[in-house]
Amino acid sequence: MLMQTLDLSRSPDYFWALLPEIVLTLWAMLVLVVDVAQKGNRSVPSRPVIGWLSLAGVVAAGVANAVLLRFHPAAAPAGTGTPMVAVDAFRVFINFVILGSAALTLLMAQGYLDRRGINRGEFHALVLFATAGMMLMAGARDLLMVFIGLELMSIAIYVLVGFDRLDERSAEGALKYFLLGAFSSAFFLFGIALAWGATGTTDIVQIGSLLLSRAITDSPLLLAGMALLMVGFGFKVAAMPFHMWTPDAYEGAPTPITALMSTGVKAAAFASFIRVFVIGFGGAPQHWVQVGFWIALVTMVGANLVALTEGSLKRMLAYSSIAHAGYLMVALLSNSTEGAAAFLFYLLAYTLMTAGAFAVLIANSREATGEERVALEDWAGFAREKPLLAGLFSIFLLSLAGFPLTAGFLGKLYILRAAIASGLTPLAVILVMASLVSYFYYLRVVVVMYMQPAREAGEHRAARLPGPAMLGVGLSAALVVLLFFAGGWPMGWARRSADTLWPAEWYSGTAAAAPTAPPASLR
Repeated sequence: MLMQTLDLSRSPDYFWALLPEIVLTLWAMLVLVVDVAQKGNRSVPSRPVIGWLSLAGVVAAGVANAVLLRFHPAAAPAGTGTPMVAVDAFRVFINFVILGSAALTLLMAQGYLDRRGINRGEFHALVLFATAGMMLMAGARDLLMVFIGLELMSIAIYVLVGFDRLDERSAEGALKYFLLGAFSSAFFLFGIALAWGATGTTDIVQIGSLLLSRAITDSPLLLAGMALLMVGFGFKVAAMPFHMWTPDAYEGAPTPITALMSTGVKAAAFASFIRVFVIGFGGAPQHWVQVGFWIALVTMVGANLVALTEGSLKRMLAYSSIAHAGYLMVALLSNSTEGAAAFLFYLLAYTLMTAGAFAVLIANSREATGEERVALEDWAGFAREKPLLAGLFSIFLLSLAGFPLTAGFLGKLYILRAAIASGLTPLAVILVMASLVSYFYYLRVVVVMYMQPAREAGEHRAARLPGPAMLGVGLSAALVVLLFFAGGWPMGWARRSADTLWPAEWYSGTAAAAPTAPPASLR
């Protein structure tokens, strides 16, 4: 492939660097215009074409994302700093995961929005805007750009959580998410200010260079900034003890949005987390790895223990998502290329199995009202009446638990290997023990579906997914199994992508005070 150079010291070249986000943003505006043109001044549901148009926007952004592989940034002139947006394979990998999450969300929404009476074009436009914010956040190389992407994503998600305005749980979840989200954004912004005060820059690569070259010492201002930034990221990835909003927001939100929050939002937040801490603060791991160790430990153990007590499958999957944030945190704490590659592979597998599980949850709805059956006893006899859906749900649950022959099992092995290689053996042992605890509540659902009879004949006759959504769920389940048997290729892609996470400036010496290469512990 012929590579082209982008000179990101020139503003026009940022058009190509931000092409996927630009495509999504313009497409979201197009969706709104088409929706209004179709409705006129009538208050009627949006037509199916709006959903397909939105999905086409995600595909177009995917093509634009692939185009990024043709570019590489030119070395920044001395004294100009590094680009505010990364143009690397790591960003491209994360963007594809986020776009896949958005595509599955839009497929799930077809039929669901009509049953709940909330089929409005604004839903699809907000999903596209939120996705653009996720991608911007994941690719940012400057703390201020991270914050811009964070707010674009968060504001759209706040509205989407409360989109079903007649549902009290949706309104409650949105209010809690908004209040705690605004509070965490204040922590994040204050952390940026303190980091800037200590280093004189918000450039993540410049901060990393200063720390690696020991140009700055253990500044209390910098330590306070690190702590506040970790609190902000802890909230966005739903790590304990910053998870208070998660169960209520996940339960109250429309289920396609719950899937988007647990996959796309988590992917974007963790990708930015890695850039800020492994690259920006990677030269001073003694200040944040130990704190991260305890956060990961509490998250894995606490979330799995609480999930044992949940009788609602939606809340159980919410705590499952929190536990998986702990597993991804272990990969981040490995502070190495191998850890970043394990993170990418596991994130891909996690997105497929979590979005698929929420999609099957949507399928089991009451015929009259379209309300989902989320209580555990509502799934008794499900396998007898809907064997295909039950089989797909079982694949997703077993993969989330980490059973052999699934992508979830292989992903955890990669994380364990990276953690042990980085000297985090105690955390690796805790990850294994926490996963064993999770077997109980995942298998409990499978046992109820297959072993317990339905309360009445035909109880699940209304359980179904529209054809496009069923295709997406079937493809996700197939990939969850295929990734186990053919995991070498995606893991190889993940390793090559992780290699590009380390700034080229550290090898060429063009960044201020940068060494010629990262230390061995960071490679």
